[in-house]
Amino acid sequence: MERTNNKNHVAEVKELKPHSGRNGNSPVLRIALVTNHPPPFRIPIYERIAQAPGIELHAVFCSEREPNREWQLPPLRFNHVFLKERFVTRGTNYIHNNPDVLTALSRIAPDVIVTTGFNPTFLYAFGYSVIRNVPHVPMTDGTDISEAALSRWHRAVRRIVYARSRAFIAASLGGLRLYADYGIARESSFLSCLCIDNDAYAAQAGAQQKQYDLMFCGRIVADKNPLFALQVADGLATRLGRRISILFVGSGEQEAELNAVADKLAQRVDVTINGHAEQHELPALYAAARVFLFPTARDVWGVVANEACAAGLPVIVAPEAGVAGELVLDGENGFVCGLDLGQWIDRAELLLSNDALYQRFSRRSLGLVSGYSFDHAADGIIQACLHAAGRRHDDNDAYNARGRKVG
Repeated sequence: MERTNNKNHVAEVKELKPHSGRNGNSPVLRIALVTNHPPPFRIPIYERIAQAPGIELHAVFCSEREPNREWQLPPLRFNHVFLKERFVTRGTNYIHNNPDVLTALSRIAPDVIVTTGFNPTFLYAFGYSVIRNVPHVPMTDGTDISEAALSRWHRAVRRIVYARSRAFIAASLGGLRLYADYGIARESSFLSCLCIDNDAYAAQAGAQQKQYDLMFCGRIVADKNPLFALQVADGLATRLGRRISILFVGSGEQEAELNAVADKLAQRVDVTINGHAEQHELPALYAAARVFLFPTARDVWGVVANEACAAGLPVIVAPEAGVAGELVLDGENGFVCGLDLGQWIDRAELLLSNDALYQRFSRRSLGLVSGYSFDHAADGIIQACLHAAGRRHDDNDAYNARGRKVG
């Protein structure tokens, strides 16, 4: 299925006053960042890059919002352009194909181009960088695990792009391992973590009564396994001999099935299905729960774990999530285990029945997530772009040390 959008405002360029370098000089570095769309948790990162001394950021978005997203965007306080929306769907994925990215890049005349994937739009931008001899920087949320099953053709495309790129941005230690698998030197690879507004969640933590034993947050679809989370709640009720309360936040194609199963378990499990929540609503929802369940079948990272940790929740997570072993450490701030129902019930029971353990895990969640911040994420992108352009980046070693410590 192909979709195009001809709304006039989609192609409108939003130009803000360029950020000048020190002493009023011309901008030191003009960065064009080409990406799918602006999720709310990325916007503060872009704002910090745009505000950095000597940096002029231009974000180029393929779409305002992909159809399966429900978030509302705040004002974007940085230079940006929305391309003429044009994509095809492959299952739940959107493959963007925006030839007008070439026109946008010509108008921006960037010193460095950052792309965040391998859709046609990103490959057009990469081709522009090669023809115009502009340093190119690929940025990925992927990991050595998430890309293990890629076809030979997909790997060939990556090798071509990586061979002509000058720096590399990863969202996690798994992303750094992915680059290493392609023979990329560590000194050319930079961390820009996935993160949320930690302070907003910390402000709510402890400010209200815990209404729910368990919480699930994410799209209500098969890959996220919301029904498995409900089974955990049911088994836990039997184990503890009392009703268990669980909060679901999100929407998706399995909502009707989730409601039907919840009705059948009503005598043992008190189920609250909140539906989609806006960003400003999430901190209070997390603060109302005790333990976060993240039984995903696949997630290159899992920002919901950042949210849970920032609210001081222990997390039980499947190993298929990128946060497993990085932000969620088994036996420290949660548990990492495969989708064995008995194991999940055991671990949830332990957290709900041992207050000393719960408090230790809660403090550890807050400590670990503190390193995943908008400032660190913005700094990683800036340092990668400076490296690609051959500019000075004196703070690079300090940032990398923080990045290693975070993981």
